[in-house]
Amino acid sequence: MVTYRDATENDLSTIVRLLAEDQIGGRRDDPGPPLDSVYAAAFAAIQADPNQRLIVAEIDGAMIGTMQLSFLPGLLNRGAWRGQIEAVRIAADRRDQGLGEQLITWAIERFRERGCYMAQLTSNNDRIAAHRFYERLGWQKSHAGFKLYLTETH
Repeated sequence: MVTYRDATENDLSTIVRLLAEDQIGGRRDDPGPPLDSVYAAAFAAIQADPNQRLIVAEIDGAMIGTMQLSFLPGLLNRGAWRGQIEAVRIAADRRDQGLGEQLITWAIERFRERGCYMAQLTSNNDRIAAHRFYERLGWQKSHAGFKLYLTETH
């Protein structure tokens, strides 16, 4: 049985390892020094913001997944809130067991609880299997995403 909870600072190194397992584009996360203070600062900012949640999924106390949920206010659609899902990861050895679907379903319920009008996410163009996964869950490709990197490294 999967349980979900908000991450604690003690979870950081495991979360970063999950992020590092599955990266595209040459930008790598690394749970070790000297970046651990960067992750701690980012974690503190997430924890301080009531519209952000860093989630851990566990089975029998072992972390099997993570994601970040953002609750975004806006004027569009009559002042509707949107739920944004970022950095979804399931541990490599736990994939293809339906755990990703459970994770996303749990996230959608949190958005409903907060009265969000819609849920949204982005997925790298190279993640074809992830696109099929989201489409199978009923997500629609509705927009093209654009990014402008403001620093060379980070």
